[in-house]
Amino acid sequence: MNVTVGVLSTSWIWGSAVFYGVLLLWIVKRIPWSVILRERGIQHLLFGSAALLVLLWQLRAGVTDYLTIYFLGLTTLTLMFGWDLAVLVGSVVMLVMTLLGVESWQMLPVNLVCNVVIPAWVSIAVLRVVEARLPKNFFIYMFLCAFAGAGLAVGISGLSMALILWLDGIYSWAKIYHDYAQYLPLIMLPEGLINGIIMTGMMVFHPDWIRTFDAKIYIDDQ
Repeated sequence: MNVTVGVLSTSWIWGSAVFYGVLLLWIVKRIPWSVILRERGIQHLLFGSAALLVLLWQLRAGVTDYLTIYFLGLTTLTLMFGWDLAVLVGSVVMLVMTLLGVESWQMLPVNLVCNVVIPAWVSIAVLRVVEARLPKNFFIYMFLCAFAGAGLAVGISGLSMALILWLDGIYSWAKIYHDYAQYLPLIMLPEGLINGIIMTGMMVFHPDWIRTFDAKIYIDDQ
């Protein structure tokens, strides 16, 4: 869910900008740039993923005057590249959407935090819990990390934006719940399906594209 019109107070906008700026600096320092610059295959995957995400984010529906919903696809990016590169690619796509006039410049910091950073963090958190507590199994990875992880990521992302609107006094919680929150499960299901289908195809035909998936462990050793 995105806020497309400048309705939030400056404290939320600047707070989000500072938080995102610090996180981005940390991400830029930790990314293995030498590997990315050396490997053309990784570059093609990054640019291709960004282009597809721009197209995916064009498919959106208005919930209220200020809110829109669309498929995020951040779980697929996170599982493919790790959360740091997923945030970087998602940030570039959000910037492109803002340059195209689809998103508001004023809302850019909040949109980056709620629709890029948070879903990437949720996706990687689901992956870490699954890896720590469950067997390394193809179907466990597919259903929990890809399908369920994507649904949970978009649900928490939408809830975070709804909470900000409520805490900032833009909408009452009753209106937010009536217009949006109660429908979150309906949004989570197709998000999970899209990410799950894409990830399943890559796991079968191009497992080497997925940074968090070791075909030898998840398939060969089973």
